[in-house]
Amino acid sequence: MAEPGRIAIITDDPGWHGARLKQAFAERGFGCAYVSLTDCRLDLVDPALPVRLPGFREHLPAGVFVRGVPGGSLEQVTFYLDILHGLNLLGIPVYNDARAIERTVDKGMTSFLLLRAGIPTPPTWVLGDPEAAMEIARRELAAGHRLVSKPLFGSQGTGLQRHDRLEDLANLAPANGIYYLQRYVCCDENAPHDWRIFVIRGRTVAAMRRCGVTWLNNVAQGARCEPARLDDILLCRLAEDAARTLDMAYAGVDIIRDQHGRYTVLEVNSVPAWKGLQSVSDVVIADLLADDFLGRCQHAESVRCAAT
Repeated sequence: MAEPGRIAIITDDPGWHGARLKQAFAERGFGCAYVSLTDCRLDLVDPALPVRLPGFREHLPAGVFVRGVPGGSLEQVTFYLDILHGLNLLGIPVYNDARAIERTVDKGMTSFLLLRAGIPTPPTWVLGDPEAAMEIARRELAAGHRLVSKPLFGSQGTGLQRHDRLEDLANLAPANGIYYLQRYVCCDENAPHDWRIFVIRGRTVAAMRRCGVTWLNNVAQGARCEPARLDDILLCRLAEDAARTLDMAYAGVDIIRDQHGRYTVLEVNSVPAWKGLQSVSDVVIADLLADDFLGRCQHAESVRCAAT
């Protein structure tokens, strides 16, 4: 049974985002508790309450808003996702749910699903064989392309390397045994930039242009945020198509335009930050997220009541 009026925000570090969500929920009459997945457990004795969250002793929360999944061993991460899967199976809205997180935290699967859906995304290779990875890299450079290597799991531009020349391949190394190689998309050598598009329930609600101090356009890497209008239909539609393809309740979609004017999707984020985006947006993003999420919670509660 769910506890009416209380939300769990899954995070190990509430910070700015947690505070904004807590305020938005409070303004709508909902209390919330910050919960770390490391403190949750499966308690497979009582079928009425097989998933236990700290701060929710007798009942499950009305909904679970995921702001972060901790790293760890394969067993630990699998267990954390098991908690989210279990809550969803018990009828508790999880936002974004475990399936969406699995599809997007793994850059290889994101690229695979985008390609399969016909959504423009750079040529990408994911493999574990060092010799084959080096062969691919040499072939790309020989063809006049540059290459970016990324951790399969990672965010905020951490661990990315660009390989422009054969000499750069001395630094080509796997991340935890896996190579994720992607053709570099050049937008403007003198003024690198891309776009972060924020999509909620299939609709673009905010956007910004990220202007990097280097070829990396991540805000965490020092990029400057500029407001972007939402009247570019192609840009917004591409972001919405990407979020729909990955079945996201909400998403931060990173898009770049090449030197020929063609848009391509770089990444889709299931736990996107929006502090930089909020600084250049007129809409209050936490309010939009809270309204959509609570609408899902209220629908789930109506379904539970009808079933009883």
